[in-house]
Amino acid sequence: MTFTFKKAAFGGLATIGAVALMAGCASAPEESGGDSGGEALDYLPCMVSDAGGFDDKSFNQLGAEGLDRAADELGVEAKKVESQAETDYASNLQSLVDQGCDTIVTVGFLLAPAALESATANPDLEYVSIDDTVDQDFNGETDAPNIKPIIFDTAQAAFLVGYLSAGVSETGSVGTYGGLNIPTVSIFMDGFAQGVDYYNEENGTDVKVLGWDREAQDGSFTGGFEANDTARQVAQGLIDQNIDILLPVGGPIYQSGAAAIRDSGRDIKLIGVDADVYETDPSVGDLLLTSILKGIDVGVEDAIVSAGNGEFDPSPFVGTLENEGVGVAPFHDFEDAVPADLSSKLDELKQMIIDGDITVESYLAQ
Repeated sequence: MTFTFKKAAFGGLATIGAVALMAGCASAPEESGGDSGGEALDYLPCMVSDAGGFDDKSFNQLGAEGLDRAADELGVEAKKVESQAETDYASNLQSLVDQGCDTIVTVGFLLAPAALESATANPDLEYVSIDDTVDQDFNGETDAPNIKPIIFDTAQAAFLVGYLSAGVSETGSVGTYGGLNIPTVSIFMDGFAQGVDYYNEENGTDVKVLGWDREAQDGSFTGGFEANDTARQVAQGLIDQNIDILLPVGGPIYQSGAAAIRDSGRDIKLIGVDADVYETDPSVGDLLLTSILKGIDVGVEDAIVSAGNGEFDPSPFVGTLENEGVGVAPFHDFEDAVPADLSSKLDELKQMIIDGDITVESYLAQ
């Protein structure tokens, strides 16, 4: 079977690797405050979280870490406002505008409408949108010239983890569930399922993916991004179907999955998303096979340092395997549980995706 690679929607805009982002971003002024003894930089970077909060051990936390690193590099103080619910988004943004913020970072797909309204009303301010292109009219372009999207084709990394999971599974069933059926969540689930399908095609196996239907583009969802009893019940429903690998997608809902795994008393491996959850939440480290990574912190840091130096660039950044904007975390405690030939195969598949020999379908791979 021949596979072809679909280029990311923004093509050449996704050319800066996550590592290169840090090395290649503009240097802070020599007299920028901090310890330099020079004049303090007159710049206020700000951030609004989504309802998951900055302690979600996931994408909100990564965004905040990137903002804080950029503020330290520039020698300025940053402001962060945490949303408790979707109804807080507009008022939180207005609060930051009123406090004189120069650049406002919005974390998450769900903030896009409020971000667009604020950016349109304040054309002299700069906005950075994590996880959404802010294309509300669906014409393929960001709807305001003062918004920079930072988005990630996580389907590519999830494909590799799906292949890995199919190769490690002993029950022949793996599961996934999400917070809401929105593109930035389902992109993980769909890429994961594609990786399992590819493993089955190559190896003549029939590993099943529960919790996501590629044809229907629908599956198991908790209705939000809270670690609550609903999320636990959804996880338990998959565990009851004999899965032995579980991929929760949606901030802290993985904590409910981890609790359900522990209650089951079974050998079920957990997969993290966004951050290397083994590092951000050691309490579940013994369950984690790996994590599907987004370079959110690096993307935010680069955007804010550039903006603070008067070089704000609204061009979208699209994270891919090629530019290291997405990736797969180490296996940590499960290093010995992954056969060497399977680990080598993942390296081979990664290069095939980068070279264009495998298509990983997603809404960003047009």
